[in-house]
Amino acid sequence: MKVGFIGTGSMGSTLIEALIQSGALEPEQIIASNRTIQKVHNLASQYPGLQVALSNTETVEQSDIVFLCVKPSEFKHVLDEIAEKAHAALILVSITSPVLIKHLESSLKCKIAKIIPSITNYVWSGASLCMYGSRIQTEDRLLLEQLMMAISRPLQVSEQFTRITSDLASCGPAFLAFFLQKWVGAAVEETGIDREEASRLACEMLLGTGKLLTEGGFTLEQLQQRVAVPGGITAEALRLLNDELEGVFQKLIGVTHAKYEEDLEKVHAQLFDHEINRPQY
Repeated sequence: MKVGFIGTGSMGSTLIEALIQSGALEPEQIIASNRTIQKVHNLASQYPGLQVALSNTETVEQSDIVFLCVKPSEFKHVLDEIAEKAHAALILVSITSPVLIKHLESSLKCKIAKIIPSITNYVWSGASLCMYGSRIQTEDRLLLEQLMMAISRPLQVSEQFTRITSDLASCGPAFLAFFLQKWVGAAVEETGIDREEASRLACEMLLGTGKLLTEGGFTLEQLQQRVAVPGGITAEALRLLNDELEGVFQKLIGVTHAKYEEDLEKVHAQLFDHEINRPQY
């Protein structure tokens, strides 16, 4: 099996490295192309055997599965470039949330899936969000999920919930890191504790909390109840957080969804507004 990657930016390179380091793929099974070819050469020097493609069409021609890891604004150019080479047996996987499966199926004749990864997949953890087009067969789905299982827990979700599931699984690490950064900063400012020590404590706490919630059998509510003794320090702090954060997460969801809708409109306009004579498959 040959797996191609179009785009080796932050998430594209993360996927490549995670799949190689986990043993899911050998470097020889990977071919990659990028607008800046030096980025692919850098990966190839790090993982000897990884094939550098000189064009996106070369990646498509030599692959059984292709991960499309480019920004929404680059999709039209890439789709136009690979359309003739994207044969019916090819499985093309988009990792970009605002590009809908129907966008891709109307532009290409190959099999289409959408898998939204997370930075946590770099350490073979977290979820990957899986959505499938009408041409994907059961064996195709199993092949993709077996591949992603090496670095994540593949979860099949409805495309209508792409944004909120991405908020939780993919944006969530950044949100939690921001929360901890602010908390550590306040700890340093208010008490004088060493920043590195405070950061280490917070990160170890986050790791342990994740294990309690995934492996330890705790629900979110149960974990709070176990730690917060009635009338104690934790309970008082939780009361403060509950009061001060009222409405914040609704606003957060509003912001991410508004940006998502804006990106959806831009993608649709780029792909279709000037394509009256675009061929149908």
